[in-house]
Amino acid sequence: MGGRPRGRRSGRGRLVIVALVVLVAWFGVGVRLFQLQIVQAADLKEMGLEQRTRVKVLAAERGTIYDRDGRELAITVQGRTIGADTDQLQQPTQVAELLAVTLGIDQAQVLETLQSGRRWVTVARQIDAETAAQVERLELPGIYSYPEAMRVYPEGSLAAQVLGFVDPDGNGLEGLEYRYDEQLSGTPGEVRFEQDLEGNVIPQGRYDLRPAIPGSDLVTTIDRDIEFIAERECKATLERTEAKRCTVVVLDPSTGEVLAMVVVPGFDPNDRSASNPDDWVNWAVLGTYEPGSAEKLITIAAALEERAVNAATTFEVPDVIEVVDGACEGRFSAAGDQINGCYHDAERHPIETLSVRDIVTRSSNVGTILIGQRLGDSNLARYIDAFGLGRKTGIDVPGESPGRLNLDPTCPSCFASAAIGYAVSVTPLQMAAAYGAVANDGVWVQPHLVRELVDGSGVQRPISPEERRVVSAETALVMRSLLRNVVESSEGTGGKARIPGYTAAGKTGTARKFVPGEGYTDDYVVSFVGMAPASNPRIVVAVVVDSPRIGSSGGRVAAPAFSKIAEDTLHRLGVPPDAP
Repeated sequence: MGGRPRGRRSGRGRLVIVALVVLVAWFGVGVRLFQLQIVQAADLKEMGLEQRTRVKVLAAERGTIYDRDGRELAITVQGRTIGADTDQLQQPTQVAELLAVTLGIDQAQVLETLQSGRRWVTVARQIDAETAAQVERLELPGIYSYPEAMRVYPEGSLAAQVLGFVDPDGNGLEGLEYRYDEQLSGTPGEVRFEQDLEGNVIPQGRYDLRPAIPGSDLVTTIDRDIEFIAERECKATLERTEAKRCTVVVLDPSTGEVLAMVVVPGFDPNDRSASNPDDWVNWAVLGTYEPGSAEKLITIAAALEERAVNAATTFEVPDVIEVVDGACEGRFSAAGDQINGCYHDAERHPIETLSVRDIVTRSSNVGTILIGQRLGDSNLARYIDAFGLGRKTGIDVPGESPGRLNLDPTCPSCFASAAIGYAVSVTPLQMAAAYGAVANDGVWVQPHLVRELVDGSGVQRPISPEERRVVSAETALVMRSLLRNVVESSEGTGGKARIPGYTAAGKTGTARKFVPGEGYTDDYVVSFVGMAPASNPRIVVAVVVDSPRIGSSGGRVAAPAFSKIAEDTLHRLGVPPDAP
């Protein structure tokens, strides 16, 4: 009997323990509910919202590129992209054949895409709406199209190397499209919205919109009509001379604005597949060559500025000069010897008394070297740098070449070579800018291709070029007079550069082509760089022709193109004639 009370007490203890456990459990549930409903309510609500929220990126429209008068050079339009759901395809071989014919692409490549093993594939991106409609009319199971922005160049090949192009995703790859890609691209936007399990938008759900910011527009310095004029004459020059390449730069010397920049052969950025990648290169800023006599402008201008000579200063000029002992060995040397210490004029002649004006007019190599020797090597090097040779102009396109200078003070012949345009390599743009300094009363102005950027709100950001004085206005005036004589004198090498109704001033350039690893070849690079009207220059035109087969001098090959380009450009600009 004494054990029964202990049993009752043990039972009650178990009940107490169970009650405590239940109480603790309910307390835990209460705490958890408190956490979920009060403490973490906001976080859980946000988690649920995020699970229902979808984000759609809104592409920013790429800015338009215009010429100086607001005419479109590069625009974005709505294209179509052709895709395929390979699970729905029937007879892939026949489908590939039909698509290839309609789209104008390789049939084997289309078939390879359709049989890649992936369900969703892209057959062709960014095709025009008419071609997409032709595909849709075929009613091929599994083949569909959807809209996609595409870049279009309304003028085709016009200014193609300047404009460049974009990849299918709209990223700039060359030219202005690459240089100003960030400004042209704009900022993508996004929209956030809620949808149910079936993918339907919840009407009263979350909807947050951040609009895309369109890219800025580019207003270039290019004049479409002048670009066309220069391209037309470049093509005519290639046909007439069977040359490898023609490059033209038309510059406003007072502002540095490039009115035209042409390289022929060119390409159509709307269809790059049909072109040679070499033709994508903007040789006006990337291609270097030895300018030959066109570079004498710097030597003569420097000597005038330093008062080493004036236009009437005379020299006793032989037809050959030796600056390295034994270099000539009594021979009238080949042009390739121009950097080896033996220099000669284009034609044999006895020793003549020639003024500086005569030396420039007749393009005497020997006379120019004598002027350079009086100027001095250090002065020549200083003015070559001041006129912008051997360094980038800073023009707003990618990949500009600085050229190359070989002005080693220990080199016995380098400065004599540089005085006449050998042992230095330049770009056509550098030469146009150097002549621009003389045309602009001695002030060099940085060439540029963009006048202003205009953002989506219409805010304009003009481009401000750098400038520097390289010679005095007096020296520039004398230099223009000397260069005018090159064109107007019967003894001048630039007679074919004359412009009906206008005065012109300029200089021919003829140099054997130097190929690294091979030396000087039998090919020439010829040029004419000049300005018009000579009395008050409004334009500078540089014409550079690579490897002509018919004609081998700047006066015969490049000067006629200069004349026609300058004449039509002056008419386009409304410049009144200044010559009878």
